[in-house]
Amino acid sequence: MSDDLAASYTDVFDGRLRPGTSPALLIVDVVRAYVDPAASLYAGPDEVLAVNRRLAAAARQARRPVIFTNVVYDRDGLNGGLFYRKVPALKSFVEGSALGDFVEELQPEPGDMVVSKRYPSAFFGTDLATTLHVMGVDTVLITGFSTSGCVRASALDALCHGFVPMVVRQGCGDRHVGPHEANLFDLQAKYAEVIDEADGLALLRG
Repeated sequence: MSDDLAASYTDVFDGRLRPGTSPALLIVDVVRAYVDPAASLYAGPDEVLAVNRRLAAAARQARRPVIFTNVVYDRDGLNGGLFYRKVPALKSFVEGSALGDFVEELQPEPGDMVVSKRYPSAFFGTDLATTLHVMGVDTVLITGFSTSGCVRASALDALCHGFVPMVVRQGCGDRHVGPHEANLFDLQAKYAEVIDEADGLALLRG
């Protein structure tokens, strides 16, 4: 980060949010389309999957809610609206496509939630916010793919719905390091707290 960029944000976008006492883990779209190097949406890197596995294990051990999201469209894509038109690669998530499957290494387990979405945010057009409020959740740790897309959108909507968004840096991935780092910078400045894996594990374990 350049000195002039840092200076332009100082005393303007340097507030902090404190996590609450009832966190949940939101794993955004960790599906084959983003982890298979042969897929057009591949976002890697491989260590993102390992980080998500460790966070999910810690959340389950501590009896914290674990939420997986995936994306599913009708054959004609109409339920994806303009988003489906804008991004042709979303055809990877037409119902029945194997690219929309959760990866073998990280599957929802009994007691976990699965939210199927049509748009970038895990909250838009779903009952996720209501469900988390009923469960008493006040903080959402967010991971997955992609940092500049669905992770960012979900973090913003988490904030708007009254949850403290904590984006786990090593648990997110994107097509290129540029958008990845730029969006983490902007999320930290305006909408969320960007934390390391170790801090995420500590929060989940209480």
